[in-house]
Parts: sequence; C-alpha cells; structure tokens
Amino acid sequence: MYGLLIALIYLAFISLGLPDSLLGAGWPVIHTEFEVPVSYMGIISMLISGSTIVSSLCSDRLTRKFSTRMVTVVSVLFTVAALFGFSFSTKFWMLMLFAVPYGLGAGAIDAALNNYVALHYNARHMSWLHCFWGFGTIISPFVMGYALTHRSWNDGYRMVGLIQLVIAVVLILTLPVWKVNKGAAEEGQKSIGLRAALKIKGVPFLLIGFFAYCAAEATAMYWASTYFVQVKHIAPDRAANFASLFYIGITVGRFLCGFITDKLGDRKMILLGTSVLSVGILSLLLPVRSELVALVSFVVIGLGCAPVYPCIIHSTPDNFGAENSGAIIGIQMASAYVGSTFVPPLFGVLGKGCGFEIMPVYLLVFTVLMITMTELTFRVTKKNPA
Repeated sequence: MYGLLIALIYLAFISLGLPDSLLGAGWPVIHTEFEVPVSYMGIISMLISGSTIVSSLCSDRLTRKFSTRMVTVVSVLFTVAALFGFSFSTKFWMLMLFAVPYGLGAGAIDAALNNYVALHYNARHMSWLHCFWGFGTIISPFVMGYALTHRSWNDGYRMVGLIQLVIAVVLILTLPVWKVNKGAAEEGQKSIGLRAALKIKGVPFLLIGFFAYCAAEATAMYWASTYFVQVKHIAPDRAANFASLFYIGITVGRFLCGFITDKLGDRKMILLGTSVLSVGILSLLLPVRSELVALVSFVVIGLGCAPVYPCIIHSTPDNFGAENSGAIIGIQMASAYVGSTFVPPLFGVLGKGCGFEIMPVYLLVFTVLMITMTELTFRVTKKNPA
C-alpha cells in the first residue's frame, strides 16, 4: 500500500503538469483565431496564476480540514472542467472565465503534496516527484503540436482534458489507499498564519528568491513557442513541438538530480542548477542565427532549472522547522505564482514593444535575483553552511 500511495502522488503530479505547457504551445494560433494581440496571453496566465495564489494561501487550512487526498482529487477535477471549458471556448472572454478553475485546481494540490513530501521523504524523492510533473508538461506540447497539424487547438485541450479525466477517475477509485498514511500526512502542519510566517528569520528572502525563480521559469515556459516563431521564424506547429525541449530538459534533469541530490544537499544543487541555467541563457545571446543553438539553449535552460524548485521546497522544513513548513510552503507557492502572474505578462508587453529578442536578458535578471535571495536564506538560517 505504501508503494501504491507513492505511485498515486506521482500520478497526481503528472496531472499537475499536464495543463501547464498547453497555453504557451497553442498561443501563436489561439491569439490569431480570436483576433487579440499576442501579449493577451498575459491576461490568461495572470488569471490562472492569480487563482492559484488564492488556493495556495488556503491550502494549509483546506488540507487540515478535508485531508490531502480530498484536496488532491477535487483539484484534479477542477482542472478537468477548465480544460474542457477551454476546448469549447469560442470567445476570448470564455478563456478568461475558465482560467479561474484552471488556477484554483493547481494551487492547493501543489502546496499540500509538496509539504507532504518535504516532511516525509528525502531529497531524491522530491526531485523525482517534480520529474513526474515534467512528464505532464512534455506530453502537452506534443499533443498540441499534433492537434495544430491535424485538427485544431481546441482538440489539443480536449485530448489533454480526457487524459486528466482518466487520472481523476484513478484517484477517486483509490481513495481508500490514502487512509494508510492519513495521520502522517497531516502531522506537523500547524498553521501559523501569514503575519507570523513573515516574521520568521529568512522567510522574506526565501519568498523573493522563489518569486524570482518561478518568474524566470514561467516566462520560458509560456513564451518559448512565441520566441521560436517571432525570433527564429519557425512555423507555429513546429514551434509548439520545439517548446517541449525546455520541458524535456527540466524533466531529464530532475530524474538525474535524484541520484546525486542526497549526496550534494539542497544548497549545492541549487548553486549547480543556477550555473547551468546561466550557461543556457547566455548561449541565447550568441550572435548566431542557427536554430540548433536556440534549441540546445532551451534544453540547457531546462536542465539548469531542474534542481532549483524541488530543492528550495525540500530545504524548507530544515531551514524553518517541520512545525512551520505547511504554512510556509503554502505561502511559498503563493509567492511563486505572484511571479508567474505578473512577470510573463510584463515580458509580453516588453516583447511586443522592444522585440522578443530580449528574452535572454529578461531571464538573466530574475536568475541573478533568485540565487542572491536563496543564498541569503541559507546564510540567515545558518543551515548547510558553505
């Protein structure tokens, strides 16, 4: 039963990743069909992330009241409804409407499962858990690419919605399995509240660093396909497939990181990932027109991103105490989605005005902010000293 529960948690993270890469992959065609500016993707991503912020902040309270298993199942069902809603949308305002349950379904499950794994499993399981999220993000661009080539973007959302529905059914049928570790899943999750959490030494640095990382990741995620179309002049259907290279990089990276994370520790893995991420970003600045260089660069960027998110999350109980981790990780998720909410839309505006060639510089700014704040967190909490 223990092994089955781990498998279910991994499956839940596949479902969490499935919707994340769809919007960016399909947007070059969607915005044309709806006759809205390319920067309007920022409105949809803002609504999705804004809704996720709300559910993240409520996740600790919801998990303690309804249990992790119920939060997980209901969250997946929310995303199923949103995906089918997107697939039947014929107006831009309809996308805006269904973006709300799209985001609400992500926030609570993200915070609840991350806290559970951070408390009860070692770093390699956290890395592999997010690797399974990557599997979901890899699947979606290929599904959307197939749909754009043979059908329409609506069918891309519909196909992913069906996959998500199957996952929801599996989770519902296996609800009794979650009772095995019900007590363990809830222990140590005492809610300390937003104000109390912000007063803990190092928490503000952590929140800024996580904000910066997710800002960079979300920008690369949402705008990779548009970057290939606008800057490298690649056809939209090919660009949707090429955008999956970022997700391949991050997924393969997290699988490989699982074998070395326990040896190096969270702090060194974050430093290693930031170094690789910086190399990928800087390679986009090379004065060459080769498609291959851009494609390889996004793979490297994904590899560099791989250890950062899971290691920041996994280090939270060690840095701030298991008794505080539930509330702090919920706030971390909210901080992360603040970055996802405001930073990609800002890039859309800047890209439209200055050209999408500015993406590498934009990513580099947030990467530097991320590693600076993360290092301050470790130093202030005096954990894992260099």
